[in-house]
Amino acid sequence: MSKKNLGDLKLEIQLQAKNGIDFILSAGILWLIISYIWTLEYTSYDRSIFTFIIGVILLPLAFGLSKVLKTNWKVKDNPLQPLGLWLNFAQLIYFPFLIFILIKYPDYFIMAYAIITGAHLFPYAWFYDEFGYAVCALLISVGTLLITLNVSVKKIWAVPLFTSAMFFLLAWWIIIRNKKLVKKP
Repeated sequence: MSKKNLGDLKLEIQLQAKNGIDFILSAGILWLIISYIWTLEYTSYDRSIFTFIIGVILLPLAFGLSKVLKTNWKVKDNPLQPLGLWLNFAQLIYFPFLIFILIKYPDYFIMAYAIITGAHLFPYAWFYDEFGYAVCALLISVGTLLITLNVSVKKIWAVPLFTSAMFFLLAWWIIIRNKKLVKKP
């Protein structure tokens, strides 16, 4: 393995992983489905459980999109490559809080889940050198709180819909930035 500086290692991941666009698009699709789930006539607890269940499609969907978009999940000989996975696992540490909300305040489960999901994007701003991740993390975290404070529980589906829209907006941003990154000498 040749010696590369941190900037070169990060650039290699940015180019090969295309700044995680496959995961961002998958998340946008998933949160759109979750929004639909929250319009159904079930209890908030049941919709929360359905939300957990539907979450299993994220990885297969991202894998499929990686084939279509020609992104690379493994960047051989790049020591930063495993960090992307570890950053994603970090959100699992917040799941005890999410379980507490599910049990005690299921009406607000979707807000807590969206905030955790949004906040976990923040370190990717550094990982991909992409400011859009930081902005999206902030917008999802604060936006979902504001929506929850201002809509009735019957309209809480607006939280996952907003989260989905933010993921699609981030995807659009990443596509534009990736085009500029590829053109860079």
